Amino acid sequence: MAKPNLIYILADDMGYGDISALNENCGFQTPNLDEMAENGICFTDAHATAAVCTPSRYGILTGRYNWRSRLKSSVMGGYSEALIETGRKTLADMLKENGYRTAMIGKWHLGMHFAKEQGFVEKPDFETCDHVDYAGKIERSPVSNGFDYFYGISASLDMPPYIYIENDHFTALPDHVTKGTGKGFFREGPTAPGFVQERVLDELTDKVLEKIEEYQAEPFFLYFPMPAPHTPILPAEQFRGKSGTNEYGDFVLHCDDVAGRINRKLKELGLYENTIVIYTSDNGCSPMADYPRLLEKGHNPSYVFRGTKADIYEGGHRIPLIVQWPGKVPKGKRCGAVVCLCDIMATMADYLQLSLDPGMGEDSVSNLTLWLNPDGGEVREDLIHQSIDGSLSIRKGRFKLEMCPGSGGWSDPRPGEEPAGAPRFQLYDLSADIGERWNVIGDYPEVEKELRALLKAHIFRGRSTPGPAQRNDGEPVWETIRWVEEL
Repeated sequence: MAKPNLIYILADDMGYGDISALNENCGFQTPNLDEMAENGICFTDAHATAAVCTPSRYGILTGRYNWRSRLKSSVMGGYSEALIETGRKTLADMLKENGYRTAMIGKWHLGMHFAKEQGFVEKPDFETCDHVDYAGKIERSPVSNGFDYFYGISASLDMPPYIYIENDHFTALPDHVTKGTGKGFFREGPTAPGFVQERVLDELTDKVLEKIEEYQAEPFFLYFPMPAPHTPILPAEQFRGKSGTNEYGDFVLHCDDVAGRINRKLKELGLYENTIVIYTSDNGCSPMADYPRLLEKGHNPSYVFRGTKADIYEGGHRIPLIVQWPGKVPKGKRCGAVVCLCDIMATMADYLQLSLDPGMGEDSVSNLTLWLNPDGGEVREDLIHQSIDGSLSIRKGRFKLEMCPGSGGWSDPRPGEEPAGAPRFQLYDLSADIGERWNVIGDYPEVEKELRALLKAHIFRGRSTPGPAQRNDGEPVWETIRWVEEL
């Protein structure tokens, strides 16, 4: 059996409604992503494990719900220590052990251990940290998590330090401090010579194309988590003003161009037919995109869904997902089955006929049957989501139970600002109310009871798939979850 190459392109804060193939009212056209949709499958009920970036990236690479790690809410910073547990195998480990060359280029945002000097303390609000040895070796970088090669940045492009990392060392020492404002916002921080935020997306894409060419003789896995269209919203000159909306729309067009460049390189090298290309996003669109301005222009990055990045509502975690695999995946299809980004580990294992160890992919479900036949039935019995404040929800069939009285994130009602007398939890029938406007928790007590019991079982078994029970990580494990004692 020929092993297909896998290229996983992960946009940063790109909404479901930002691809014109998925949004009939999109304010602009995304020709390259639309071409991928024409040549593959669009999953219309696809979800990240969380509504913010660090946890959803953990889920992709480990096949495990992020809240099982020590990180129970929020995200990590540019100086944070490694989140992926020592000894835990990743998707890259699995593929590397089975004959793949593996490379990661782009935004890591899962922590790593910088060389530190005495007095180091990680500062709040993702600020620059003192007492870092930028010339020292970096431990627990992507090359310690299954990747043969890494080139990129430690966290988001608005979080210092602003220095490229190659494998386990910074490529240069910082020689100045920079800061961005407005939609080009990035925090003040140490910056390497020649590091310019506006150039980063294209510089990383150039590296991706180089690696495709270098690895073309053998099966490869290339993970490309882009730093865009997340802040700083800085589209290249040729895209400015092209979307007819605002800078965010222009930046989406820049991301679309990246997908086109990668597919053209595959065709040029004769690799297109034997390469799986996945395009998706780590969570919904951020309010930094300026929703009021975009809505004035007739564009809604969240499409018909309620909420934005950070929220427990669908706009926080329902994301675009396109799978292109010529000759294997049917062309121009839509699939409405519920799927999750953490499913890629089990899906690739299924195709390669690999068995996962009990401590791998505890929440990963193979989507292979849906890739081959998108009209087939559901492969997931249920799915758990998380908002930025750590609130969980569980989806089964048409019902979604949200274990918080509001958004759990940045949309109204925000945590602590819910209306007086608001029900403790929310239950929505997504088949009748995709916009999550009518809380029907009082109408379906048996559904609420069933979903709460199922959520409790998945939490305390340490897995949601068949297999031996596992331990969750982090102490205290669930004291930060306000409602756990009520399950």
